[in-house]
Amino acid sequence: MLVIRAHCRLKLKGGSRGMALHCWWLAALILMVLAACAPSAGLTSLPDQSPSPAPVVSSQERTTGQPAKPLATPTLADPPSSSPAPVPMVDVSLHDVPLEDIVFDTFGGSPRFVALSAASEELILDLRDAIAPVAQPVYGGPGALPWLEDTHLVMGYRSDDSAFAYPINVMNRHEIVNDVIDGVPLAVTYCPLCFSGVVFSREMDGRLLTFGNTSALYQSDMVMYDHQTGSYWFQVGGEAVVGAMTGARLSLLPSTTMEWGDWRRLNPETQVLAGTARDPERFAAPTYQSGIPASYQTQINRERFAFPVDENKLDTRLAAGEIVVTVETGNGAKAYPLGLIGDGAVNDSVAGTPVVVLAQDSRRAAAAFSPVTPGPDGFALLFDYSEDRQAFVDRETGSAWDLGGMATEGPLAGVQLKPLNTRRAFWFSIAIAFPGIDVYIP
Repeated sequence: MLVIRAHCRLKLKGGSRGMALHCWWLAALILMVLAACAPSAGLTSLPDQSPSPAPVVSSQERTTGQPAKPLATPTLADPPSSSPAPVPMVDVSLHDVPLEDIVFDTFGGSPRFVALSAASEELILDLRDAIAPVAQPVYGGPGALPWLEDTHLVMGYRSDDSAFAYPINVMNRHEIVNDVIDGVPLAVTYCPLCFSGVVFSREMDGRLLTFGNTSALYQSDMVMYDHQTGSYWFQVGGEAVVGAMTGARLSLLPSTTMEWGDWRRLNPETQVLAGTARDPERFAAPTYQSGIPASYQTQINRERFAFPVDENKLDTRLAAGEIVVTVETGNGAKAYPLGLIGDGAVNDSVAGTPVVVLAQDSRRAAAAFSPVTPGPDGFALLFDYSEDRQAFVDRETGSAWDLGGMATEGPLAGVQLKPLNTRRAFWFSIAIAFPGIDVYIP
């Protein structure tokens, strides 16, 4: 089977660069292609009695009561009235991966992809943000997207006071969201080719970065660029691999991926990505209902990648398409394979720091927390999963806990565990980003 990354570009009036919508295709058997724009199995629309769309607000307006302000350097996906500063060309004299290993998707052109080492400046500029990032995002209440079903996956991010959901079907088409939430500048990033959802801080050494999409891939994973230096960033690892910032790594922020129904139950006041400042209801369109077929994971397990992957970088400890969640503390990191854990709790440590991973593979969800209760008298807990109670239960007090790390019943009811930094992706991309990473095997 072959996955083809195809884009249907829509030019804005007046000759401005543009916004682009992209469609996914999965070729099955002999030259049989299924358009991702058509509904995929398990991704049907909500019943007629779905809730009415809620009013939409930007994150800044919702949390501060003030009108949304543009980012320091808005992306090209939703440009402001005045033109942003020109983005520098990437300095290819500085790099720590071979330039020929970074390839531009030509979206149906010939050849199908072009290596950075052979790409012209014209091609590089033409392909910038062909997959349009989301700038100045606008959020709505749980009913803002009528097509969003309980079984659809979302990336979830919690600030100190609020919860935000980024539907994977929207991220499939836009891949990057630049935002400032409760004073924290962040980039929500997702690459459909390696199922990689990661949230990064956009602050680095006192500089605020804004990210766009190069339309290039490194080891079949999205390559971002920053507007400030033009440097190229390997998405899964959050590492600059070409340009002035080569070798720098973005700081990771806690996030989780789970089914929308679970996220909404855990966070009933959640806001959901609904559109942009120019089109606040853009993502309510039924075209966003479609997703990538589940059979794509089988293709990755067979090591049939959409773009070049160095087979010498693959790690056979797990299948290439195994979904793993990394837990990162201090200078340590460890990968936890969701399919091998199943529905269960993993009591473990990373670089000497105790961690607990709560997983429900049947619901395609996992999250990691510090097992130490908060406060000066905090104490460590050990967890199990109770099939009877359909909850995680600590051994010390018998309290029941949900997947969000909140005690819902028992002596510790109301206690919230501290979430840990995680990233989630297919194993092949994690293994390439973090060679030799420790792996938890039950």
